[in-house]
Amino acid sequence: MTLILAIETSCDETAAAVVENGRRILSNVVGSQVEVHAAFGGVVPEVASRQHLLRAIPILEQAMGGARVAWQDLSAIAVTHGPGLAGSLLVGVNLAKGLALARSLPLLGINHLEGHIYANWLEPDFEPAFPLLCLLVSGAHSDLILMEEHGLYRLIGRTRDDAAGEAFDKAARILGLGYPGGPAIQEAATKGDPRRFPLPRAWLRGTDDFSFSGLKTALLRLAERLQASGQGLPVEDLAAAFQHAVVEVLVEKTLRAAERFPVSRIIIGGGVAANLLLRQTFQERSELPVFCARPALCTDNAAMIAAAADVRFAKGERSSLDLDVHPNLRLG
Repeated sequence: MTLILAIETSCDETAAAVVENGRRILSNVVGSQVEVHAAFGGVVPEVASRQHLLRAIPILEQAMGGARVAWQDLSAIAVTHGPGLAGSLLVGVNLAKGLALARSLPLLGINHLEGHIYANWLEPDFEPAFPLLCLLVSGAHSDLILMEEHGLYRLIGRTRDDAAGEAFDKAARILGLGYPGGPAIQEAATKGDPRRFPLPRAWLRGTDDFSFSGLKTALLRLAERLQASGQGLPVEDLAAAFQHAVVEVLVEKTLRAAERFPVSRIIIGGGVAANLLLRQTFQERSELPVFCARPALCTDNAAMIAAAADVRFAKGERSSLDLDVHPNLRLG
């Protein structure tokens, strides 16, 4: 049996978790900074770093207490070392290194994107069968990755500009819906008509890449024209049209890629994977099984880092105490 304590501080969530054998969550504590950053309309890196410093130890203690394990029970300590905000990553990595040294425990530096993939391993009904096609959609990433086996990734598509989550945040600002944008757009869209305003789709024919900057600009120009005409801004219809455009491109391009590779199933990860329309559309459109972790495991958390670390720990991988942060780390 392995018990891994994981720490995640890549952006604005301070998180710690203890996971057994890479599948069973004993504790998963997430301290959100949403209220702190909402006043700024987005994450302020320096503020995020300071909040991590204030919250890391109490959240770590809560995770250990919730799991009801002692330090001597742990097999290793895992920590996100990239990608993410440099200052935020430093808080988590330095905390993990200090704990590993003080407790004489192995250390594993984990790619945040790999964690989003392994969030699916935390669902009891998920059984992997390689190769897998992974759609990673978050505030900073919209990637299509072919996962041929544990630890073996091939990047086949990525965003050329705005990631899907970033596009949702910017659209929410345009519509005056506040931060974070994804949940705000989704809530407003439930009362809107996605067909009222046809928005463009960037298909980038011949590639598996994504682009959402043109869609965002089209929404901005449309909102400006509506306001200039003296009409009230139909926020709910615009939110529904925007959400529908993003989801259609993500699903369609993923399904097209799945036809070209001998994949057995599709898995979705990242904060945008919590979007209900995205999940429903995949289930309706895909002939392959589609797996997506529960929404609480799609957003940043430490349990997913522990799940990814368990596989690497079993392979004998270890990180040294000179582990550094890599804000622009890629996967595949």
